[in-house]
Amino acid sequence: PCVTSIHSFTSAFLFSIEVQVTIGFGGRMVTEECPAAILVLIVQNIVGLVINAIMLGCIFMKTSQAHRRAETLIFSKHAVIALREGRLCFMLRVGDLRKSMIISATIRMQVVKKTASLEGEVVPLNQIDIQMENPVGGNSIFLVSPLIIYHVIDKNSPLYDISPMNLHHHEDLEIIVILEGVVETTGITTQARTSYLADEILWGQRFVPIVAEEDGRYSVDYSKFGNTVKVPTPACTARQLEEDKSIMDTMPLSPKGTMRRRSVKLKPKFTISEE
Repeated sequence: PCVTSIHSFTSAFLFSIEVQVTIGFGGRMVTEECPAAILVLIVQNIVGLVINAIMLGCIFMKTSQAHRRAETLIFSKHAVIALREGRLCFMLRVGDLRKSMIISATIRMQVVKKTASLEGEVVPLNQIDIQMENPVGGNSIFLVSPLIIYHVIDKNSPLYDISPMNLHHHEDLEIIVILEGVVETTGITTQARTSYLADEILWGQRFVPIVAEEDGRYSVDYSKFGNTVKVPTPACTARQLEEDKSIMDTMPLSPKGTMRRRSVKLKPKFTISEE
């Protein structure tokens, strides 16, 4: 008498499914003869809503975990300072381990150190943005292969007075690198961060090449991602190097790398006549 058209366990199970997913074929329904059956129906509806909410939340959290994508964005363990185009540069290497691209990837760097104003105010964690050299302008990068991000240490740089003597663990200096972008598959913004303390910056080092060309294809050797080699670098600050140009005359020049030329077949040129 509690539910109409119930003859076996199968028909009762079908009625439960109809209530759970609100199908309602119309052949079975709860009567007012049994208050306990009405109470069980209400409890089942509440439990069903909770289960649906939990499943939707789990699926959403699984697809929106941007930190998992950020784990595949890697930075070099050490940063380096060396000469590039006759100027001291702060350099680091960044790469992406996945084939899917990071859309609208931007990178920025900040120097965090203790400073004091002219009035005597001490700022323990002063954040100073440092400009990066980018041929396309701005901080946007195209992370199709590992890139060396560098900052030219000029008179506007907070590293203008940094020398090899300052790169020790007692130095109050930290450089924070932040990489942001949109995940191509999900469209969710992700962010990867790293930092370099003073003793994690190598003076007079340069990253080894890891991109090689074989049979018209480029391959990346990630086993050498953080490897560096020593290069001739003056042991002075960028200020001293700019004020005394004679320091560069005493520096031994490193041999230039040789490039393998590829034979390119020229395609015939076609012209369109007026006819």
